[in-house]
Amino acid sequence: MKKLIFSAAIVFASLSMHAAPVVAVTETGISVNVQDEYTEVAADAVPAAVKSTIEKSFPGTKLVKAYKNEKNEYKLEIASGEKKYTVFTDASGNIIKK
Repeated sequence: MKKLIFSAAIVFASLSMHAAPVVAVTETGISVNVQDEYTEVAADAVPAAVKSTIEKSFPGTKLVKAYKNEKNEYKLEIASGEKKYTVFTDASGNIIKK
């Protein structure tokens, strides 16, 4: 009986030696979206070349909002029915990205 108790004690002692505390490591990431600052401008302030490009490239659309940044680039929100699009142009009316 003594051998059985002694064997059980040795088994439990060896199991507890391998037990290690669980350390949870969490990483926090910060996502930064760098974007030029655009300020809203009136539709009348948008150059004629930009308006002409929008009319030719996107027929049947309506200019909803216009924004301008320090580089003299325009962010235009246009709509066609229920669909809305954002178009970027420079002051000359060249489309930067759609």
